Amino acid sequence: MKAAKPGSRREVGQKGEDLAAQFFTDKGSRVIRRNWRCRSGELDLIVEEEGILVFVEVRTRRATGRFGTPQESVDYRKQRQVRETAQVYLHQTGGHDRQIRFDLVSVMLDLKGDVLEIQHLPFAF
Repeated sequence: MKAAKPGSRREVGQKGEDLAAQFFTDKGSRVIRRNWRCRSGELDLIVEEEGILVFVEVRTRRATGRFGTPQESVDYRKQRQVRETAQVYLHQTGGHDRQIRFDLVSVMLDLKGDVLEIQHLPFAF
């Protein structure tokens, strides 16, 4: 993957994913995969937490007051896409018998890129 330009949308997103992965690691969970891709889409993080396979959508925003909150950006279409992509992952890895969950991690950054808030929403959808 190409390096992102400083302050670019991709760099902001990558920082949010890094912070979310660290959040799960710090609480004792194991990050299995990052940015897993297939035809139907991408899964930001796949985490194992107390035997549960957790598919994590990470949304990061700068606190500009524009574009709403990170949580608001995960609409029905995005939820459906994440679910479909998770089904492909489970099919390819033989994990259909696993207990699963869909979480959202919301990361809010200030204009300099420093963390204002990280919010974990288990069972988000």
